Amino acid sequence: MSVLLQVNNLRKRYGAFTIFDDATASFSDGQKIGVVGRNGAGKSTLCKILTGQEEMDSGDISRNAGLKLSYLEQHDPFGPDETVMGFLTRYTGKEPWACGEMAARFQLKHELLDARITSLAGGYQTRVKLTAMLLGDPNFLIMDEPSNYLDLSTLILLENFLQNFNGGFLIVSHDREFLKRTSDHTLEIENGRMVLYPGSIEEYFEFKEEQLQQKLAYNKGIQKKREQLQEFIDRFKAKAATATRAKSKMKLMEKLKSIEIEHTLDTVHILIPSVEKKAGIALACEDLSVGYPEKLVASRIHFDLERGMHVAVLGDNGQGKTTFLKTIAGQLPPKAGSFRWGTGLKVGYYAQHVLSMLHPQDDVYTHLQREAPPEVTRQDILNMAGCFLFKGDDVEKKVPVLSGGERARLCLAGLLLAKSHVLLLDEPTNHLDFETVEALGHALKKYEGTLFFISHDRSFVNMVANQILEVKDGSIRKYPGAYEDYVYHLEVEARGDMRAGLPEENTEESKSAGGRPEGKSHDMPAGEQSQANAKTAYKKIKAEITKLKVNIKKLELRIGNLTQERDDLLQEIRKNPFHYSRQRNDKLKQLIDILEEEEKNWLQLEAELERLKKEAAGEKDKS
Repeated sequence: MSVLLQVNNLRKRYGAFTIFDDATASFSDGQKIGVVGRNGAGKSTLCKILTGQEEMDSGDISRNAGLKLSYLEQHDPFGPDETVMGFLTRYTGKEPWACGEMAARFQLKHELLDARITSLAGGYQTRVKLTAMLLGDPNFLIMDEPSNYLDLSTLILLENFLQNFNGGFLIVSHDREFLKRTSDHTLEIENGRMVLYPGSIEEYFEFKEEQLQQKLAYNKGIQKKREQLQEFIDRFKAKAATATRAKSKMKLMEKLKSIEIEHTLDTVHILIPSVEKKAGIALACEDLSVGYPEKLVASRIHFDLERGMHVAVLGDNGQGKTTFLKTIAGQLPPKAGSFRWGTGLKVGYYAQHVLSMLHPQDDVYTHLQREAPPEVTRQDILNMAGCFLFKGDDVEKKVPVLSGGERARLCLAGLLLAKSHVLLLDEPTNHLDFETVEALGHALKKYEGTLFFISHDRSFVNMVANQILEVKDGSIRKYPGAYEDYVYHLEVEARGDMRAGLPEENTEESKSAGGRPEGKSHDMPAGEQSQANAKTAYKKIKAEITKLKVNIKKLELRIGNLTQERDDLLQEIRKNPFHYSRQRNDKLKQLIDILEEEEKNWLQLEAELERLKKEAAGEKDKS
């Protein structure tokens, strides 16, 4: 594996604030790297430096001669009247057939290729930029927050592509699920340095926590030893007969050094003020139509929702999610029909553009004071500010100096201070880091009021939602399944496996050999019916066999990985027979137990496969 990019002793400052301080890392071909770090840590700065959009103060970046770097444009590189195909051929210099082939990977086909890009929804415009990026045949990609504002369908398409991409990449994202599914390395930027870990984001966080606990345990042992030595010194230093021994203990104590643990960053702890819990209808929509004066977006919206529901409003970009939220927030008048909130409900609204609505002359405290009801005390305001990491003098920070993440936290803090019975949140996780998203999710899960929110962050939606509203093709309806069902359906569509998503009665397996649906057997002679039933049974068994073979293949792959992991651990033990590790021994025992259980499962599946094969042979003879 050859190194494509080498960063040495990188330094970068903004005024008095240090972003990178002698940071060093190397990135090789084939490495799929997810970049994590707090807001303002330097993730976007690193991307800009690597792509030449920003200068470093000092340091060195070495680029391999074989590097073919490409990055996702943050601005729109297409003209206002350019079509998809016109832009792709102009921007990349590729032939139309090559552009069309790559565009098809992101479901840009047929009439979409002739459409003006500016007329497309945001998710589709991003698909065009992704296509342009990849047409350069790169072997290393850099993407800064590609998941921001992407709808879930486009995000899944991007995931599928990245999972099969032969090159390497560096991706900054706040979407934990997205990084879990695409990255096999993790780069953390923290305290001016970069740490590249050869494992997934989940593995890295586990490793980091283990390292911290080991350091804490070691330091605790050192402190206990110090106390024991100090006690000996205090008891015997005054006696002539033992003074020498006490002195030697003092020297020994001076040699005991604890491991320095860097100051851990503060974490967000969000406490949403409690609201009165009531039963009844929160929102009733009666033949509601939403849209703008010149455009109808969705119509015939008719449903009731109980108070206390946590509703995720989901759908592709451009379908009308934000329009619906704006309408029920009172920002847009209905085009037809009506909606009504339950009696006495106070509604709070967090919009996508809310960050730009902050008053530039305000400081943190002034903004929160303006948003809070009259009965909220100064201490309540300071407590809420502290929950969102605005502590001490931070409350005097002016809005213009705040980062995007800090502005988002400030707006959310102001909204929660208002003690609303209903919260309407449009993409609240954008601009927030993992820790803040997780804290917000936990807080909203406990929120006793009614919640409507738009988000494409799967971990966040899974944590918070207990009801789905699907916005699609001009309609808004309650989705009948759980969020996992909704995501699975989109994944099936992204793979182009539409048949797998059809109801069972529409599939070939549910039809007779003559093409007649089951239940029409009285129209066929007995002999033909018997033969048709045998063919149907044979097809069903063959389908079960196919499914079983896939499961066996997956299990064999898992057993192979577990076996390799066990053998590697045994090899490590053989190389270092005198190095005892409780953690390593526990891991080995766990691997052996899991392997034994999985091998039992494999034997059961193989036995079931043999049974089905015999049954299939019998049905085939009948037909």
